[in-house]
Amino acid sequence: MGNMATESAASARIASLLDAGSFVEIGGAVTARNTDFNMQEKETPADGVITGYGVIDGNLVYVYSQDASVLNGAIGEMHAKKIANIYDMAMKMGAPVIGLVDCAGLRLQEATDALEAFGKLYMKQSMASGVIPQITAVFGTCGGGLALVPALTDFTFMEAAKAKLFVNSPNAIPGNSIDKCNTASAKYQSENTGLVDSIGTEDEILGEIRELVCMLPCNNEEDASYDECTDDLNRLCTDIENATEDTAIALASVSDSGIFCEVKKEYAKDMVTGFIKLNGMTVGAVANRSKVYNEDAEIVAEFDGSLSADGAEKAAEFVEFCDAFNIPVLTLTNVAGFAASEYNEKRLAKAAAKLTYAFVNATVPKVNVVIGKAFGSAYVTMNSKSLGADMVYAWPDAEIGMMDSSLAAKIMYADADAATIKEKAAEYKELQSSPLSAARRGYVDTIIEPVDTRKYVIGAFEMLFTKREDRPMKKHGTV
Repeated sequence: MGNMATESAASARIASLLDAGSFVEIGGAVTARNTDFNMQEKETPADGVITGYGVIDGNLVYVYSQDASVLNGAIGEMHAKKIANIYDMAMKMGAPVIGLVDCAGLRLQEATDALEAFGKLYMKQSMASGVIPQITAVFGTCGGGLALVPALTDFTFMEAAKAKLFVNSPNAIPGNSIDKCNTASAKYQSENTGLVDSIGTEDEILGEIRELVCMLPCNNEEDASYDECTDDLNRLCTDIENATEDTAIALASVSDSGIFCEVKKEYAKDMVTGFIKLNGMTVGAVANRSKVYNEDAEIVAEFDGSLSADGAEKAAEFVEFCDAFNIPVLTLTNVAGFAASEYNEKRLAKAAAKLTYAFVNATVPKVNVVIGKAFGSAYVTMNSKSLGADMVYAWPDAEIGMMDSSLAAKIMYADADAATIKEKAAEYKELQSSPLSAARRGYVDTIIEPVDTRKYVIGAFEMLFTKREDRPMKKHGTV
C-alpha cells in the first residue's frame, strides 16, 4: 500500500477500515481513456477510485474509495466501470461491498460515457440489493445523481464536519441558502431524510462499519453472523421496566453483553431500529419509544407514544432488510395509537401499510414482547399475532386492546355518573385490555415478568431456528 505519509486520504481510509495488510488492489493501473477537452494531458491515476478487496475480522469484503486528489474525485467512465467490476466480484463471492465516497460528481469531459457507466453502477447496486449487504460512507461531497448510491445501499454513514449529501445543493433550492438551512449537512440528512444511519468522525465511522460488518451475514444464503456468547442466557434484566419509555436501553439490557448497534439513530426517534445479539445470534430489533435519554439520564426528546409515519417507514425498511438476509426480528411494542397531525395524515396510512406488509411478508422468526400499551390498529401493525408473529409475550402491566379503559367506559356509558364510569373502566380493563384477556384468546402466548425477558426471547429464537414458511407464488408484492 506504500508509505502512509505519502498515500492519499482514499487509501488511508481503506487501511483504517480493513484488517492490517489485508487490502489487495484491483485495477490500480486503469486511467481515463477519453481525449476530449485535452483530457489526455491530465493525470488520472486509478481514474480517481481505489478498488479492491480485504478482510474485516476475517470476513471478506470488497471496497471502493474515491480519491478527491484526482480531478476532485469526479466520476468518469473507467471510474464507474471499476466500481461495477467490484460489484460483479462481490456478487460471485457473496461478500459485502463498502463504498467510501468523496466525489465532485460526474466528469463533464466524459458526459455520455460517464452517464452510461454510472447507470450501469445503479443497475449493479439494484441487482445486489437483498443479495449482499451494501454500505456507503460519505467523507466529502456526494451530490446530484451520486446521492442515489447511498440510497440504493442498505446502510449509510456520514462524516459529521465535511461530508455533504444532496440531490440539489442548498443554494439551488428556491427560497433557501446554505446559511439559512444547510440541507446537505450530516446533521440535516441524518435527522430529516431517513437516509443516514450514523454520523461521526472519520475514525468513528470506520469503526462502526467494522462493527456492523461483524453483525451481518456476508450474503443472503450463507450466515456467518454468529459469535460465541459469554453472557448468561438466563441473566435477569433487572430494572428493565424502567426502560419502557426508552427502548434503546431496554434492548441493550436484553442483548448479550449489552451490545446494541442502532441504525438510523437520529431519524424518527419514536421508533428504535438496530441489531442485538441473543446467544451469539444477530437479531434485528424494532421498538416503539416515547422518551430518549442521554448518557447522563437526561431526557433529550419526548414523544406521545403514537405510531408516526416516519417511524413506521423506518421500521418497515429495517424489517425488509432483516427478512432479505434471514435475520430474525424482535419487537418491543408500546404504542397508544396513530400519530395525529397534518404531516402524518398525509403519509401515515401508506407508511403503516408498508410496516404491516413488511411484517406479514417476512418469513424469518418473529417474536413480539408487549411491554406497555398496545392499542388499536397501531398495535396490530406492530408485529401482532394476527400478522404472523410466531411468539407473543406480554409483561403483566401491559394493556392490549382497542383503547384506554377509562376512555372506552366514557364512550360506552356516555350518560353515566363518574362512579359508574370508574367501575365500568375497571371492568373493561379486566375483561378487554388486560394481557390475561388477550392470553385467554390466544393473542398472547405467555405473560412474563420483565426481568425474565432475555431468557424467554432467547428460548423463543432457539425454538424458531428451523422455521420454514412459504408465501403464495407471485413475482412480488406492490405495497
